Amino acid sequence: MATDFETARNSLVDALARRENVQRESTLDAMRAVPRHEFVPSGHQSEAYADRPLPIGDGATISAPHMVAIMVDELALEPGDRVLEIGTGCGYHAAVTAEVVGPANVFSVEYNDDLAQQAGTRLARLGYDDISIRVGDGRAGWPEHAPYDAAYLTCAAPEFPSAVVKQVRPGGRLLAPIGTASQRLVAATRRADGSLETEDRGGVRFVRMQG
Repeated sequence: MATDFETARNSLVDALARRENVQRESTLDAMRAVPRHEFVPSGHQSEAYADRPLPIGDGATISAPHMVAIMVDELALEPGDRVLEIGTGCGYHAAVTAEVVGPANVFSVEYNDDLAQQAGTRLARLGYDDISIRVGDGRAGWPEHAPYDAAYLTCAAPEFPSAVVKQVRPGGRLLAPIGTASQRLVAATRRADGSLETEDRGGVRFVRMQG
């Protein structure tokens, strides 16, 4: 079965490589490295390498692979970059990010205690135990580990949370689905004065931020 999963994962990543908005080799390597089937409920493992979101409990989902790849690519992450994630979920996106920057450089905040505990256990079992996870309101970020080179949200918010923006260094990058009924993926760079230079990356659909 493991060989079948590996074949399916490689086929998926080959398809992602043909997308115009997934260009970085480090992103593709990370997508190949992380076993998505380990992050979905057992009843959905056969669908793990279909390019679509899947339920993970508590109304949350694991994002479609192409969306994870697009977001990792858009942030232009480099090894050693310090990254804040808002919305750990099952831990898959954090693991992909960790493949690029190193697990010790990923700090993730999850609102739901059960999801956070399950993600922590899963990540440790898969060798990503250096990823830091805490339970809390994502709108507050995680100031103790700031400043970050990049921050991203895996849940939709009306705007970039001000605390998260403050925790990103000047020149750092942010990425989030912004909006309520209608959402847009918005990329931003933090200016020295704390304001954001933003770019619209198109329509998306994410679960809403809790808290």
